[in-house]
Amino acid sequence: MRYYVLTLFPEMVEQGLKTSILGRAQSQGLISLKAVNIRDFSENKHGHVDDYPYGGGAGMVMQPGPVYRACEAVEAEIGHGARVIYMTPQGRVFDQNMAKELAKEEELIFLCGHYEGIDERVLEQKVTDCVSIGDYVLTGGELPAMVMIDCISRLVPGVLNNDQSAEIESFHDNLLEYPQYTRPEEFMGMRVPEVLLSGHHANIERWRREESIRRTLERRPDLLPDAHLTDREREYLDGLQKG
Repeated sequence: MRYYVLTLFPEMVEQGLKTSILGRAQSQGLISLKAVNIRDFSENKHGHVDDYPYGGGAGMVMQPGPVYRACEAVEAEIGHGARVIYMTPQGRVFDQNMAKELAKEEELIFLCGHYEGIDERVLEQKVTDCVSIGDYVLTGGELPAMVMIDCISRLVPGVLNNDQSAEIESFHDNLLEYPQYTRPEEFMGMRVPEVLLSGHHANIERWRREESIRRTLERRPDLLPDAHLTDREREYLDGLQKG
């Protein structure tokens, strides 16, 4: 997977994604990241990329020219078109299903806006996906892009030491992950559930599934209509709902 991030603050992206799991994945060649400075494509001698909005209003708007030329340069480097994801609170809300979809791509281009946004004309020309990470407004698109890159990269084969981790976690089968425990067996009077110490794998798996269902009901009941449950698990859920 190759990521290209069009931004006014390339160092923010590069510094934020060079450590831990993603840093190791880059050093191993499993993913690559290139932060492209939109200012490098300005035709203004001072590197300005913004101007006042037509029609008046507060703030500044990023000009279409530098953004367009930055996109063109990346597409020329790739050798073909790629999905261009514009980070905006007006977009489709990012979720695990979208991450799985995007993880199938070979390249992704992220466009990070600032100020009051980007001239609509270049968005119409270049953007394939408008994506939001939530119903709130940030100072720019860099943090949302980094969130998406982190999430998508976990689904790239080899990025996680244990490839099962990408599947058996929150939102697998549209359920939240079950509780996790490690040593010591007792902490501040609270013991690890006995079933996890039993060595009985079938019982452990059943307990984990039931805990996932219970936790989803408590914390994210909106996920349950699309959860993949067996008949027995649906009976268990019905029992929880009836109290």
